[in-house]
Amino acid sequence: MLIGEAAHEAAVARLRASYAEIPAGQTVRLAKKTSNLFRPRAASDAPGLDVSGLGGVISVDTEARTADVQGMCTYEHLVDETLPLGFIPYVVPQLRTITLGGAVSGLGIESTSFRSGLPHESVLEMDIFTGAGEVVTTRSGEQGEHGDLFETFPNSYGSLGYATRLRIRLEPVPSYVSLRHVRFDDAGLLSKTISEIMGTRQYDGVRVDGLDGTAFQPGEYYLTLAEWTERADTTPSDYTGRQIFYRSIPELAASGSGHDLLTMHDYLWRWDTDWFWCSRAFGAQHPLVRRVWPRRYKRSDVYYRMVRLDQRLHVGAWLDRRKGNPEGERVVQDVEIPVDRLGDFLEWFDAEVGMRPVWLCPLVAGRKWPTYPLRPGEAYVNVGFWGNVGVGPEAPEAPRNRAIESKVHELDGHKSLYSEAFYDRETFDGLYDGANLARVKDRYDPDHRLTSLYDKAVRRR
Repeated sequence: MLIGEAAHEAAVARLRASYAEIPAGQTVRLAKKTSNLFRPRAASDAPGLDVSGLGGVISVDTEARTADVQGMCTYEHLVDETLPLGFIPYVVPQLRTITLGGAVSGLGIESTSFRSGLPHESVLEMDIFTGAGEVVTTRSGEQGEHGDLFETFPNSYGSLGYATRLRIRLEPVPSYVSLRHVRFDDAGLLSKTISEIMGTRQYDGVRVDGLDGTAFQPGEYYLTLAEWTERADTTPSDYTGRQIFYRSIPELAASGSGHDLLTMHDYLWRWDTDWFWCSRAFGAQHPLVRRVWPRRYKRSDVYYRMVRLDQRLHVGAWLDRRKGNPEGERVVQDVEIPVDRLGDFLEWFDAEVGMRPVWLCPLVAGRKWPTYPLRPGEAYVNVGFWGNVGVGPEAPEAPRNRAIESKVHELDGHKSLYSEAFYDRETFDGLYDGANLARVKDRYDPDHRLTSLYDKAVRRR
């Protein structure tokens, strides 16, 4: 249900009032209980910004193909409003509860990113609540006086302010998605094929609307090619019950055709049901458990809450000790690697980290974004890996995460900041244009009420 302008303005008024109640000089934070971040931070009992009422869709304009959306609106809620009208955002991140503001100020990516970039690239304008307590309407640098804030906001993670309203472009879509799973035994050929698809937007003469991949083990790589279609030649598959999407990839590829069919809705959330493959850590993929696990609880946010509970109770660490396993290091990262260096990274990753499967998501930036330093027009592949690696007593020093940072830098890649980071200040500022970030922060948060990006990402404040 669309909330309309009046309800939105009332929610912004509550936000302003909550800011006024925070004592001068005190750090300003969101009063938000849920998050998709994997970056720990110091606990705080201080009052935060009231964002209640900022989680809706304000309006949808089907003629202009745009939507005005509140910053705390989840993509699940947004899709529920736009898909019945035949539209989706240009990029719909994999997890239902990622918010629009979170994806634009942090990380958001999916299979359309090889042609549409990242979520912030389809934003037309934003209202941003700054550290100075003001709501600023921002557009690109050529369209408004606050263009510097618009340009620097992506990857700022709330260090410059919080989006209260975003106007985004929408893409018309049909009812179904036809999938082809294609296996590659050689990482070099995989990279070459990704580059060709990104250049032509087709494979073997068939249009490609969505492109991602899965690396199961060395020499076993798959690209999943999605074509938007109104044709339903077979009954669409259902991966919210006993079947598991990621397991279907090698099974269907081995069957010969490699084809599958999903509804558009189920395609958008194909990874959310099992949090990619991470639900196996909770036993949710065991046939007996899966039979009794309700569909409504097969969701990434449910698994995320279970992870948070384990972090408090340390049940997993206790079980590992009982089994005699080495102490584990949490390795939860997304990195962007130039497509022609993908094979080098996967070879190194297999030898030094050894986590499988990993997700592969090609992307391209259409323009330069100061705090999200991808070279415009260059093909990258996002490599996502999420789990624990047994390393022994040195686990608290995060040796695998530090090695990943170093390797990504060596390969001229980029690391997202939604999880733990370990850079020294000089390196961090060089990678994320710290000088520009500081200038913009001084303008819109002159008293530094908001935690800086370095303090958030590295110092965990």
